[in-house]
Amino acid sequence: MKQLLLELDAPHPQTLDSFVIGQHAELVTLLQLFARRAPSSFGERAVYIWGDTGAGKSHLLHALAQGTTARYINAATPPAEMEYAAGMSLYVLDDCQKFDELQQIAAFNLYNQVKEHAGYFVAAGNLPPALLNVREDLRTRLGWGLIYQLHGLSDEEKIAALAHAASARGVTIPGGVLPYLITHFRRDMPSLSGMLNAAIDLSLETNHPITLPFLRDVIQQQKISNE
Repeated sequence: MKQLLLELDAPHPQTLDSFVIGQHAELVTLLQLFARRAPSSFGERAVYIWGDTGAGKSHLLHALAQGTTARYINAATPPAEMEYAAGMSLYVLDDCQKFDELQQIAAFNLYNQVKEHAGYFVAAGNLPPALLNVREDLRTRLGWGLIYQLHGLSDEEKIAALAHAASARGVTIPGGVLPYLITHFRRDMPSLSGMLNAAIDLSLETNHPITLPFLRDVIQQQKISNE
């Protein structure tokens, strides 16, 4: 069990295919075009995504940043590493509201350079551009492209997403287990997915099925470890 708890936040590949579309079919279709470096029917090559923490913004940006011609940028990226580079055709900027002054200046310059070179630019934040607490010039640029709000999933959509993720790993979850998970653990999808993946890892390691008592024990142990 201790090994499970240590690996609770172990990364699993994030792809556009593994994102639960829910109400966001238009946005996912647009990002699939961007992933192929194909502009939308509007001719747009820039999009800004906003929504609450846990809604899936980082999932989408990490999925887009796969490959050698894409670059993922967040608040941990030094301003000197936010410059446009030849050969990079897609830039994704996560948590723009966390950028400091120098990063905001770098992001503004990067947007202009990407646009000049007909590249693709995807940014995300916790608020729409008009309300984002950043420099006015960057706020304006982020609002130039298409803007989408990302809504959290309903309980039914969360259960469907978790069941699909388990199925992709060759595991069938008995009825009642996933409803218990989403009502007795942190409710954001990254936390739920992390717990489910960790439980599956332990289940496969110990050859123990993921029953409701098994999951209860896993959640209880996790709560104890956090105290």
